Amino acid sequence: MPSKTRAHDLAAATPSTRDRYVDLLRVASLATVVLGHWLMSAVTTDAHGRTKVGNLLAVEPSLQAVTWVLQVMPVFFFVGGFSHALSYRSLTRRSQGPAYAAFLRARLQRLLRPTMVFIAVWGTGALAAQLLGGGGALADTAARLVAQPLWFIGIYLAMVAFTPPLLRLHERYGWGAFAALVAAAVAVDVLRFAADVPFVAFLNFAFVWLAVHQLGFLRADGRLRLPALLALGGLAAAVALVALGPYPLSMVGMPGEKISNMSPPTAALLCHGMWLVGAVETLRGPGARLVARQRVWRAVIVANGVAMTAFLWHLTAMLGVYGVLLALDVPPPAPAGAAWWAQAPLRIAAAAAVTAVLVAVFRRVERPSAAVAAATARRASGPLAALGVTLALFGVLGLSTVGFGGLLQGHTAVLVAVRVTAPAAVLTAAAGWLLVEAAAPRRGRAG
Repeated sequence: MPSKTRAHDLAAATPSTRDRYVDLLRVASLATVVLGHWLMSAVTTDAHGRTKVGNLLAVEPSLQAVTWVLQVMPVFFFVGGFSHALSYRSLTRRSQGPAYAAFLRARLQRLLRPTMVFIAVWGTGALAAQLLGGGGALADTAARLVAQPLWFIGIYLAMVAFTPPLLRLHERYGWGAFAALVAAAVAVDVLRFAADVPFVAFLNFAFVWLAVHQLGFLRADGRLRLPALLALGGLAAAVALVALGPYPLSMVGMPGEKISNMSPPTAALLCHGMWLVGAVETLRGPGARLVARQRVWRAVIVANGVAMTAFLWHLTAMLGVYGVLLALDVPPPAPAGAAWWAQAPLRIAAAAAVTAVLVAVFRRVERPSAAVAAATARRASGPLAALGVTLALFGVLGLSTVGFGGLLQGHTAVLVAVRVTAPAAVLTAAAGWLLVEAAAPRRGRAG
């Protein structure tokens, strides 16, 4: 996290050409996801004293409509497309040629390092708990839940990896490239729901999220000229699909549901993403004026410096708060009741405080290391970088599926059609990270 003095200096040095609104969207979208997780988690104890972690949206289904506002991951991926386009073009100009390895390393350095530290800490803690005989029901549940948000890291890795070829398609076809991804996502849903084709649904992890990412390319080139039309069209299509099709109301995954809009993603979620992107672009004017204020901009700089670390550790903080309450024999109230809502601000404030402590401990790994950049600057390899990001992608996605539980028992989970274990997922992610770190640019420290 930048110090107040450093944040002040960075704010003062910000060029007038920088699109500060994009930075605001990045911070606001991750903050909304964190707040949503804190709010929707419902820890209860049954008559036998057993602890269960549920979802407020399952307890109170009428609240599922709120996910049409709180499910803002599409905004983060949209911002990623914008940033990736500018970054790749800049590196290509500076290197006067292909810059794939440099681009991957530059974009993933601040992503994979805090992720691997998170995996190492939780993996070590979970292994120690199992060697000592287990840490109780809440600890076992936590070992599974804290890994679930890693799916976001895996998807983002894929977006970075596919940026160069998809950017070339965008530069050639513009809106046509986006339309092709939308058509592919719709075709997958038709094959899934009308023809019951097995496994085809998982292709929408690519088509849906890469289509939203493609909107970021259009934004980078100033081609999102009618954002209100995009918002209204996306919202109308999402409402129609949910009302008339097989799609559920919730835009986040629900426990026990047969069909999820999130896993795998659906055309309804894609339309939801279009409406959100159109909405935030419609608000671009007032948003840009807000972030033009120096105090607000300094806050955005500070938040951006620790955003990924806070995202990785926020569920750990929340479950830690619940653990302390249970240890003090303070049973949580029934979810969605008056007492539950009355205590919600206190629980969220406590989770925010614990997250701040964790950020203070781990924030340094989110900053790129000049020493490592210099040490690896002697070698460059596009294929090595591509192999690294592929391994990291599958390792992180596998870990998000299986969690940190059962390290000694060999627990498995299914990733698409492949069974994975936590040790195998950790080793795969670590190998990918090391390959990405090794794939440094040849010329100086351009990456």
